[in-house]
Amino acid sequence: MRKFMNENFLLNNNVAISLYHDCAKKMPIIDYHCHINPKEIYENKKFKNITEAWLYGDHYKWRVMRSNGIDEKYITGDAGDYDKFLAWAKTIPMSIGNPIYNWTHLELQRFFEIYDLLNEETAPKIWHKVNELLSKDDFRVRGLIEKSNVKVICTTDDPTDTLEYHIKLKDDESFHVKVIPTFRPDKSMDINSSSFISWIKKLGQVSKIDISNYDEFLKALEVRIKFFNSVGCRISDHGLDTVVYEEASKKEINKIFEKAIDGNNVSLEEERKYKTYTLKFLSEMYHKFGWTMQLHMEVIRDNNSRMFKKLGVNTGFDSIRDESIAYPVSKILDSLESDKALPKTILYSLNPRDNYIISTMAGNFQGDGIPGKIQFGAAWWFNDNKDGMIDQMRTLANTGLISRFVGMLTDSRSFLSYTRHEYFRRILCNLIGELVENGEVPEDMKLLKNIIEGVCYNNAKNYFGF
Repeated sequence: MRKFMNENFLLNNNVAISLYHDCAKKMPIIDYHCHINPKEIYENKKFKNITEAWLYGDHYKWRVMRSNGIDEKYITGDAGDYDKFLAWAKTIPMSIGNPIYNWTHLELQRFFEIYDLLNEETAPKIWHKVNELLSKDDFRVRGLIEKSNVKVICTTDDPTDTLEYHIKLKDDESFHVKVIPTFRPDKSMDINSSSFISWIKKLGQVSKIDISNYDEFLKALEVRIKFFNSVGCRISDHGLDTVVYEEASKKEINKIFEKAIDGNNVSLEEERKYKTYTLKFLSEMYHKFGWTMQLHMEVIRDNNSRMFKKLGVNTGFDSIRDESIAYPVSKILDSLESDKALPKTILYSLNPRDNYIISTMAGNFQGDGIPGKIQFGAAWWFNDNKDGMIDQMRTLANTGLISRFVGMLTDSRSFLSYTRHEYFRRILCNLIGELVENGEVPEDMKLLKNIIEGVCYNNAKNYFGF
């Protein structure tokens, strides 16, 4: 029996052990999709305690705590930070089998050199030791990032954002990690949202364009894309909870847009037409600027209406959607390809049922001399676990080129989440090692290390052009 999470955790063969320790472990990190706050990086935030660093805003943990019967007071409520930490410590022993169990102990080990198991009995000792370390300058936000060997961080930013902290970080010669904005125009697509009109007004203000029609709206988006590009942005991201494709003329879209900003309801068919045309316009702009487009699909959000009214969005009440994505994704990519305007694109689905759909769809639109131009994105959110990562990578290997995969991201709001890259890298090395052990792949360590280095870091570096 192995010791819990020892140096060969998740590495079950000699090739995997060699690939991880001699290669993957040493590679830097490009975290090309996350939700951390650039202001906290610029200000080099010091956390007052482990609860603030670990539990504030982390809806992954909140879901697990609710499943363990923890009262909301100790999750998002007004309980003290120590009591919230203790509630988390009580939950962790019950979370075996969930990746959060391993992530939690990886974070304790790698950042704080704590190898005790977290539970109700060890909680006071761990609370005091971690808090003592967090009080030191080396454990401020920048120190945590540098300790993790991170080279690039891509945050998630609305088109109306000022990007003031990205600009300040760009000019800060004391910090050597690139912090780059990501253009996330979901609110521009949400034509039936109650906040759509107010968002359009804000877009007009920051772009200095009086938006009264669709042409002016598109011009304002272009202005913001140019601004993001000037600050270093090279990636866009779309949350396509429902993927649609419905063609329409520009004249028709203009009428739909004017109908919406006049405060009138837009039909579902009109909404589909508007979203399709707007996404295609944005995609063409991304292609023009050499950006990568990310499409995150198949989420049904805010399922618990009572808790949504109480807590709002991103609080742990989202789940997997099960609508068909094959046709609309095909039509979107094909229409852009036909116009020679298809940007580099990464496709993600929250529904693992879609793995082969996405991987084979990506294969339809490769080209332009770009290795892996259309990517099957990393196992995402509820799939961000051992089985989900293995399924995603096996599907990609079966139908495409895992050697060209741009690898892992954190998709996190926590500065302690970089250990997820270690978790992923161990699983990757073990998967490749199994192929060698089974005689399916030669034991050509030079070739294998080159592939591992690519998936861990080099592919992303070259693909995004940072």
